[in-house]
Amino acid sequence: MRVPLFPLPKLVLFPGVLLPLYVFEPRYRALLADVQASGSPFGIVRIVVSSEESDRPFHERVSRVGTLASLRQAQGHEDGTSTILVTGGERFEIERFHFDQPYLSADVRLWPLAGDDTEVERVSAGELLSALIRLRPEEGEALRRAAPSEPLLLASFAAASLPLTPEQREDALRAPTLGDRLDVLLGYVPREAKLLN
Repeated sequence: MRVPLFPLPKLVLFPGVLLPLYVFEPRYRALLADVQASGSPFGIVRIVVSSEESDRPFHERVSRVGTLASLRQAQGHEDGTSTILVTGGERFEIERFHFDQPYLSADVRLWPLAGDDTEVERVSAGELLSALIRLRPEEGEALRRAAPSEPLLLASFAAASLPLTPEQREDALRAPTLGDRLDVLLGYVPREAKLLN
């Protein structure tokens, strides 16, 4: 499967998460036009090394793991820029880059999470939500209302809400199973939230 890539610094997209983006560079305006014409998703990948840190080619500075993004809304502006809203879908691994468009694209292999939604995963998801609420008690009720009940989506919600580095978020994205993803996220819960267990 070939997808256009939208690399972003410090950002890891998870399944089910809504992400607003501002599209202003000409190459990503071209990407957006192609995505709108085809109706196909594009890929969000993290820029691992900035151009200030390295003069390596761009494709060598992006992560090889990303998440499909489906366009939900697009608002064009008079200056040619756009504000868009996307939803995270399945994760993927990059197999081969292509350089025949103004933007980077790649052949990707979808990489679904192994395992099922089990009671163990539901318990871990509940622990993760409790830890998040303990970290942000002033938002406790709002977090409880906003949190999805499905463990996969709750893991995504927590990954976006916890005070994590981009590298920690990518570790969670790379976890082979949902149980592993929940464990990775629980492992990154700050100590002050764990002390109250």
